[in-house]
Amino acid sequence: MIQIIFGEKGTGKTKRILELANRAAAEAKGSVVFIDDDDRYMFDLNLSVRFINATEYGITGPKTFFGFLCGIAASDHDLEDVFVDGFLTMVRHDLSTLEELFVELEKFTQHHSIRLTLSVSGAMETLPTFLQKYAV
Repeated sequence: MIQIIFGEKGTGKTKRILELANRAAAEAKGSVVFIDDDDRYMFDLNLSVRFINATEYGITGPKTFFGFLCGIAASDHDLEDVFVDGFLTMVRHDLSTLEELFVELEKFTQHHSIRLTLSVSGAMETLPTFLQKYAV
């Protein structure tokens, strides 16, 4: 399952994704991972949430992001939730060009029973049609 927290800068996306991650950690039987592009929010998370600073892993586009996500899942068979703050900063592509990635992410999350929550900055009217079903 994929969820996208979508909105313009300053609308509370990061606060919301942090709250969701902490709630997931309180309820999860397995692992919860939070991926960000810096260490700024590391201490806002429950101690049981695994925090990953993505800048340390050379993510340069959609393919390396997907490979990174696969590596996390391969190393943790109890993975339940993955939260990604600042998704577009990591993949470095325009949202409208990522339809193929989301097809793969959908298959991946279903196959591994992982909930993937992404925060994405942008105006709601610019959300591509293929992503509208994921917006929360």
